[in-house]
Amino acid sequence: MAWLRYIVYGLHFLVSVALIVLVISQTTKHEGLGGTIGGASSTSSFRGRPGFEEQLARYTGYVATAFMFLSLLVFMLVEKRWL
Repeated sequence: MAWLRYIVYGLHFLVSVALIVLVISQTTKHEGLGGTIGGASSTSSFRGRPGFEEQLARYTGYVATAFMFLSLLVFMLVEKRWL
């Protein structure tokens, strides 16, 4: 069962690197507090396909979810509660 640990550790490393790359590649909006309270939205809900920034944000959410799941799995492996 040691091979399973190495696979999980390797996946965790790859997902960590992917998350870092996705977060770094996003641009900041520089809207501040005014943009969150009453500012105009830069994305329109009437468009058909999401733009690059929206897709990048969606993929970042997916990778962040995978990172959290794998972090929990690594914790369980280290504490020897599972496997």
